Amino acid sequence: MKWRSSMGNVTPRRLKTDCWTTCISWRKFLLEVLTSFRLHPDPSAARRSSCGCWRRCWRTSAPRGERGERGERGERGERGERGERGEGGAEGRRLPSLLLQASALGEEHPDRMDNKAYLVQMKSSGVQGPARSVSAKALLGNGVHGSRGPTKTKSRRQRWEVKASAMAENTLNPIRAIVDGMKLTPNPEKPMISLSIGDPTVFGNLPTDGSVLQAMKDAIDCQQYNGYAPSVGYLKSRQAVANFYSRPEAPLQAEDVILTSGCSQAIELAISVLCNPGDNILVPRPGFSLYKTLAVSMGIEVKLYNLLPEKSWEMDLQHMESLIDERTSCLIVTNPSNPCGSVFSKDHLQKVLRVASKHCVPILADEIYSDMVFPGCSCPSLASLSSDVPVLSCGGLAKRWLVPGWRMGWILIHDRNDIFGPEIRQGLVKLSQRILGACTIVQGALESILNDTPQSFYSNTISFLKSNSEICFKELSSVPGLNPVMPSGAMYLMVGIEMDHFPGFKNDVDFTERLVTEQSVFCLPASAFEYPNFFRIVVTVPEELMVEACSRIRGFCQRYYRPPSCDGNDLDQ
Repeated sequence: MKWRSSMGNVTPRRLKTDCWTTCISWRKFLLEVLTSFRLHPDPSAARRSSCGCWRRCWRTSAPRGERGERGERGERGERGERGERGEGGAEGRRLPSLLLQASALGEEHPDRMDNKAYLVQMKSSGVQGPARSVSAKALLGNGVHGSRGPTKTKSRRQRWEVKASAMAENTLNPIRAIVDGMKLTPNPEKPMISLSIGDPTVFGNLPTDGSVLQAMKDAIDCQQYNGYAPSVGYLKSRQAVANFYSRPEAPLQAEDVILTSGCSQAIELAISVLCNPGDNILVPRPGFSLYKTLAVSMGIEVKLYNLLPEKSWEMDLQHMESLIDERTSCLIVTNPSNPCGSVFSKDHLQKVLRVASKHCVPILADEIYSDMVFPGCSCPSLASLSSDVPVLSCGGLAKRWLVPGWRMGWILIHDRNDIFGPEIRQGLVKLSQRILGACTIVQGALESILNDTPQSFYSNTISFLKSNSEICFKELSSVPGLNPVMPSGAMYLMVGIEMDHFPGFKNDVDFTERLVTEQSVFCLPASAFEYPNFFRIVVTVPEELMVEACSRIRGFCQRYYRPPSCDGNDLDQ
C-alpha cells in the first residue's frame, strides 16, 4: 500500500530502510515522519516535492516558515523572531500531525474540509492507511496551533485578574449582612447578655447528657471509625436513625436515610436535588435565613409566604397557595419554627398537605426541633400525616441533644407512593459524594446516642426552655410598646415592636442596636428573617440572666416609649 503525500510516492518500507540508520532514535524518526506528511483525499491535488528526500524537504521548509520570514512557523520557536512556531518551538517538539494534515487540507481543499480529513495511525509495522473520516472542526477547533490559514492567537493575560465566582457573589447570609452592619458597642458599665445566638451551649448551662459523651468516647476508643465512611453514612448508623424515627404510618429503612454534615447540609442537599436554576421555592416569613442563602446562590427564586403572629405564627395558607406556579419545585415547612418557636397543630398540617397535594408540590420539612415541644402540645411529623405528598425531612443531633458542633444531620426520604422514584434517591447519593460525608466518629456513636439517652434528659431540657419562655413572655408583655408571642417549642421567642410609639428609632435594626449600646443586651432584629419591626430572643440563657435581660429591656423601652397624644400627634422626645 502506498501513501500520497506532499513528497510524492513514499512507502513505509522505503522510509524505514532509507532513514532508520540516520535517525538518532526510533521516536525521533516517527516524529519527523509524521511532521512531514501532507495527506490528501485526492492524489492529483497533492503538492509534489522537487526532490525525493523527505528529510531534507522537511528541514528546508521549516526554518523560513510556510507563510514567509515572519510566518506562523518560524525558526525561533513560539512567538520567536521569525514567527510564532518554528524548528525550536512548540511545533518542533510535539506530534502535530493530525493538525498539520487538517491545516493543509483546509488551505488547499476548502470544499472538502467540512466533513473529511485523514488521520495517520501508527502501529508496530509502520504507518497505516487512512483510518476514518473526522470533522475538520474536531481537529482544528478554534484557531488551533498548526493552521496555515488566518488563526486566532491564544490571548495572554497582561496582568493578574482573579475574580470570585458568580455563586460566591450571589451568596449572602441575611443575618451576617445585618449584624455586620450594626454598630455594636456594649455599655462598658454593664456586662453583655447575648440573646441572639441559637447555640444552646454558649453559656454552659445546658450540657449534653453523660450517655451521649460516653457513646462518643466508646466510638473513639474502639478505633473502628477513623477512616472514610460511605458518602451517605455507615449502613448501621443509617439503620439506627431509621429505627428511631420510623412510624407505622411513615415507615423507614436504612435506604431512606442520608447522613449529612449537620442539618444545614441536609437542607442544602434537599434543595439541590429538587430544584434547578430558574425554579422557585416557597419559604416562610419570618423564617430561617439559610433557605434563602442557599437558594439564591444556586439561581433559585425565593417566594416568601407569610406566617401570622395573631394566630401563633400559623401559615397564611391562602397567601402561600397564591405563590405556586409551574416552576415551584419545593415547599419548605419549618416545624417547630425558628425564629418563632411556634408548633403547628395536626389540623393545620393537614391543611398544608392538602394544598401541596392539590398542586403536586413536594415538601422539604425542616424538623431539626422535632420533639422539642412544650408539655401540652403535640408535634406530629408531616410525613406521618401525608397520604401522597412526598416529604424530605431534615433533622439532626444539634438541638435536641445539645451538640450543634458535632455536625450530624440527616435526610429522611418519605415517599410511600414512589413519586420521587429512583431519580431523587440517586440524586441525593450523587450530591452526597461531593464531600466525604458526616463525621465518622459521631456516626459510630449514633446508635448508642439515639437508643441510650434517657428520657429525663429530654424532659429536663424542655422544662428549662418552657420556664425561661414563660419568664420572658410575662416580663415583656407588661412593657409598653412590646408585643411578645408565647412560643410552644424550640428555643426562641419573637417580640413585636410598636414602632409608632418609638419615634426615636428608624426600624428594628436601629432599636436593637441602641439596646446593645445602652443596655448591653443583644437581641437579633427580625429583619434578618424578612420580618421587620420584631426581634428574636433565644431562651437558652441561664434563668438569672433572662430575668436581668428583661429588666434592662423594660428600662430601655420606658425611656423611649411615646404614647399617642390626644390630637393624634406624637409628643416630642
